[in-house]
Amino acid sequence: MASCTHHHDCADHSCAAEWSLHAHIDTAKVWALNEASPGSSKSVFKSWDQRLDLSGSLESNEDDPELILFIPFTTDVKIKSICVVGGTDGSSPSKMRAFINREDIDFSDARELLPVQEWDLAENLHGELEYPTRYPKFQGVANLTLHFPTNFGGTSTRIHYVGLKGESTKVNRDAVTNAVYEAYPNLSEHQ
Repeated sequence: MASCTHHHDCADHSCAAEWSLHAHIDTAKVWALNEASPGSSKSVFKSWDQRLDLSGSLESNEDDPELILFIPFTTDVKIKSICVVGGTDGSSPSKMRAFINREDIDFSDARELLPVQEWDLAENLHGELEYPTRYPKFQGVANLTLHFPTNFGGTSTRIHYVGLKGESTKVNRDAVTNAVYEAYPNLSEHQ
């Protein structure tokens, strides 16, 4: 279950500094499976002070509440907690499962593979609940896949905001673009 770690009224206090991973999400490469409106998954990543802005949301197809959300980062990150603001009328996700550093998760994988962590969610309409991660397991995260298998009884699942609390390691995972291997070194090239 979630716990509110805020010791203040969020309306009177800026929590933006605590939700620092927003700037490290590679939003252009975010995608979702079973989204009713293609590309809408990008709209759930907002600054902390915009978390209650309902103008953009990710919604599953009607009569199929399951969603998968893929979140790549621009640098490796350490994730301390996750905040999810869902929809009303039973459309908030009721369960969340996390997979890290896997770019190939589809619905069958999400159902069969053991997640790094799983949470039972509460309806969090005001964005005040955060779900702590098993922090030692959420180190060196290049991408995060969130699976939302169920909701609270709605015909579709709706998410207005996903906030990630943590820190950047400033480590980039760049692919090697040019490598030269020598079977026998040429001594004249190494002087």
